Amino acid sequence: MLEAKYYDVYKIREDFPILKRKVHGKPLIYFDNAATSQKPQRVIEAIYRYYKEYNANIHRGVHKLAEEATEAFEEARDKVAKFINARYREEVIFVRGTTEAINLVSRAWGDYNVKEGEKILITEMEHHSNIVPWFLLSDRKKSKVEFVKITDEGLLDIQDLNEKLDEKVKLVSLAHSSNVLGTINPVKEISKLSHEKNALFLVDGAQSVPHLKVDVQEIDCDFLAFSGHKMLGPTGIGVLYAKREILEKMEPFLGGGDMIKEVHKWGARWKELPWKYEAGTSNIAGAIGLGEAISYLLSIGMDKIREHEKDITSYTLKRMREIENVKIYGPEDANKKCGIVSFNLGDIHPHDLATLLDEEGIAVRAGHHCAQPLMERLNIPATTRASFYLYNTKEEVDVFIETLKKAQKIFLP
Repeated sequence: MLEAKYYDVYKIREDFPILKRKVHGKPLIYFDNAATSQKPQRVIEAIYRYYKEYNANIHRGVHKLAEEATEAFEEARDKVAKFINARYREEVIFVRGTTEAINLVSRAWGDYNVKEGEKILITEMEHHSNIVPWFLLSDRKKSKVEFVKITDEGLLDIQDLNEKLDEKVKLVSLAHSSNVLGTINPVKEISKLSHEKNALFLVDGAQSVPHLKVDVQEIDCDFLAFSGHKMLGPTGIGVLYAKREILEKMEPFLGGGDMIKEVHKWGARWKELPWKYEAGTSNIAGAIGLGEAISYLLSIGMDKIREHEKDITSYTLKRMREIENVKIYGPEDANKKCGIVSFNLGDIHPHDLATLLDEEGIAVRAGHHCAQPLMERLNIPATTRASFYLYNTKEEVDVFIETLKKAQKIFLP
């Protein structure tokens, strides 16, 4: 673990105005980062500055404001490309979020490449965003969706993956890190296995890109989807990365303004990449905010953020073992997971527990976390989930643990 002098979490916390807030008279403890992260002041100011100083549409106007807005928007694309180590900036497509990115692949690639009887391979730990688009594709194309099993520890069953990865599989699509278990999947290995069977590989990076160094060239994934709002950026902006040679062969997802080169009565021709996939007015402020969020993350260092989160997660797991009747789901080794701890406390319903935690100012998530197939695999209806980020502290964890002990006394006398 990094020594404290290399990572000043208390200084970092000063950059986040919302962390000064009180909830029910108690200092806010925000442990719902897997749902959405908080925003540093510089991201808020970057968005405000766009609307205050150079609000204009992009790619169309020749006036000064339009030029400034276009430059800032495209600079954000360059930041994303560098952040994930894309080979070409044209491989970065701005979308609303991970969900839209995966749906784009399902429609613009899947509809033209997946045939009746062929398969999409996903896993039991997927978020609904990486399940439902493939069900919809299977309805349209009479293809199949198969689920790779997970182990009792919450790890991917690589043997089952190998057995199901046959010549009928057109795409393997899975989460880099589970939004419930925190499990970090071996995406580089899975990419290699997929390509050996001539299948493409999509990585749902919603829970990994904000927390880990993600290098698309090292992974050799064909697609990567992630959301800005989970990595200090605003809502309504996300990214689809895809290899240029694949994007060039795909059809547009949406049609309209800004994605066309020319339109006539006899037909239309599309713009070159990446704008072929960005119809209409993009979320300009969102892209600018995401670019600023990336600059902030890089100013701290992704390796340092990862080490801090491992430290917080290890500490939380250690302290939770002090509590009787706690059932933790997923790996209990912080090296195998992102900063997520999903659990149940006796037979207390997760919603009741989350309500009690909220009364102490602690924000967690309770429910099935948009992962009902995983809940069925675990044979439970729901969990309580605490998820951490770069601004969380061990002192916050201590308050969390004491509140769990209080809940135990109230609900489990």
